[in-house]
Amino acid sequence: MNYLMMIAIAFPIIWGACLPLLHYKEADRSSRNKYALTGTLITSALVLLNVFTFKSNAGFQLIQLTDKMSIVFDVDALSCVFLCLIAILWPLAVLYAWEYMHHEGKENKFFSFYLMTYGIVIGLACSANLITFYLLYECLTFATIPLVMHAMNRRAIKAGRKYFMYSIAGAATAFVGIMFLVNYGTSLDFIYGGTLDLVKIGSQQNLILFGYILTFFGFGVKAAVFPFHGWLPSAGVAPTPVTALLHAVAVVKAGVFAIMRVTYYSFGAAFLSGTWAQSIVLSFACFTIVFGSVCAWKQQHLKKRFAYSTISNLSYILLGVGMMNAQGLCAGLAHMLIHGIMKICLFFCVGVVMEKTHREYVPEIEGMGRVMPITFGCFTIGSLSLSGIPLFAGFISKAALGTAAVSSGLPLGLAGLCALLISAVLTAAYTFEIVIKAFFPSKGFNTRHLREFKDPSWQMKTPLIVLSVLMILIGLHGTELMNLLSKIAMNLM
Repeated sequence: MNYLMMIAIAFPIIWGACLPLLHYKEADRSSRNKYALTGTLITSALVLLNVFTFKSNAGFQLIQLTDKMSIVFDVDALSCVFLCLIAILWPLAVLYAWEYMHHEGKENKFFSFYLMTYGIVIGLACSANLITFYLLYECLTFATIPLVMHAMNRRAIKAGRKYFMYSIAGAATAFVGIMFLVNYGTSLDFIYGGTLDLVKIGSQQNLILFGYILTFFGFGVKAAVFPFHGWLPSAGVAPTPVTALLHAVAVVKAGVFAIMRVTYYSFGAAFLSGTWAQSIVLSFACFTIVFGSVCAWKQQHLKKRFAYSTISNLSYILLGVGMMNAQGLCAGLAHMLIHGIMKICLFFCVGVVMEKTHREYVPEIEGMGRVMPITFGCFTIGSLSLSGIPLFAGFISKAALGTAAVSSGLPLGLAGLCALLISAVLTAAYTFEIVIKAFFPSKGFNTRHLREFKDPSWQMKTPLIVLSVLMILIGLHGTELMNLLSKIAMNLM
C-alpha cells in the first residue's frame, strides 16, 4: 500500500475535524455544504484511485506495538469491495444531507462527524491485521455516537446509550476471541486461508472453535445478529442521513466485514467447515433472517420497518459467509454490495416522506405516490430489488445465496434456503404494502389534502435517481459483477 491510501484515510478525518473551526453561520449553509461535499468527493476520488491501482502485500506499518501486534494498513481485493461501496454511497449521502439537515440544526457538528466517520471506515477496510481493525472498530463506535444522539432529546440519548453499551460489550467479547488467535496463530495478519498454527492447537480444537464463536458474536453485535439486534431499531431516532449510513454502509457493514475477515482470513474456513461452530453460525443466521422479516412485516413505523429489514438482510450475508467456502463468500460479498445500494435508497425515500410530510407510519402514506411520483417511483424500484424480482439488483445476490445454500450439501444449507424463501415472501409483503397504499389509495380517497406535498429538490432527488439506476444496471449486468466477486472469493486477485 502506498502513501496515497494513508492520505485517503487521514484526509476526511482532518477535513471533518477542521470544519467546526471555520465557524460557519446559518447564513453560510451553502459554503459549509460545499466544504463537506468537496471533502467527500476528494476522499472518494482518492479511494477509487487506490482501488484501481492497488498492489497487495504493499502494506504501510504505522506503529509497532509488540512482536505480534502492530498498526498496519494494506489493500487487498476484499478491501476493494468495501471501499467501492463506501466511495460511491458517501458522496450521495452528503448531497442528500444538504437539504435534509436544514431542519435538524447543528449542521457543523453533524458534517464534522460525518466526514470523520468516512475516514475511519476507510481505515477499517484497509486494516491489514486484527489489531488495526479492532482499534478502528472501536473508533467507529465513538465517532457515530454523536450522530445517533444528534437531536440530544430523551429518545436520542437513550438510543445512543443503548448503541454504546451493545457496541462496547460486543467489542469486548470479540477481543477475547482475538486472544485465542494471539496464542494459537502464527500472526494476526489477514491471510487468506487463516493463520492458525495446527501444531500449537493439537487437541484444543474445541477451545479454538469457542474462540471463533466469541469473535463471531462480538462482531455480530454491529451485524445485528439475534439476540444482539436491539440497538439497530432504536438508532432510527437519528437523522435519516445517519440511519441510512448506519443501516446500509458504515456500522452494520463493518460488522459483517469483520466476520468475513475472521472467518476466511484469521481462523480459516477450512478449519471451521463441518464443525459445531459452523452449525451455530448458520443456525443463528437462518433464525435472524426469518425473525427480522417477520418483525419488519408487523412493524408500522416506516423507519423501524426497514431497520428490521436490515437485521434480516445482514444475516443473508452471514448465511453466505457461514457456508465456509468460496461460493458462499462470493454470494455474501454480492449481497453486502447490493443491499447497501438498495437499503440506502429505501431509507432516503422514507426520509423524504418524513421530512416533507412529517408522516412516519405506513397507513399515513396513502395516496402519497400521486403527489411525490419520483420519490415513490424510486421506492418502488428499491422494493422490487429488495424483494428479489428478476432484472433488479437484489435478484442477483439472492439467487447466488440460494445456489450456495443448495450446493453446500448441508442440512442447514437447505434450512437457509427455506429461510430465504420465507423472507422473500415477507419482504414483498412489507414493501409492496407501502407501494400499493402510495399509488393506489382506497376507493373514495380524497387527494386534495395532499396537494401541499411534493417531491424534494434536486439535492435529495439526485441520490434517489442515481441509486435506482444502479439497481437496474446491476440487475441487467449481474454476470460481470458475480464473475469479479467469484475471483475475489477464491483469492485469484
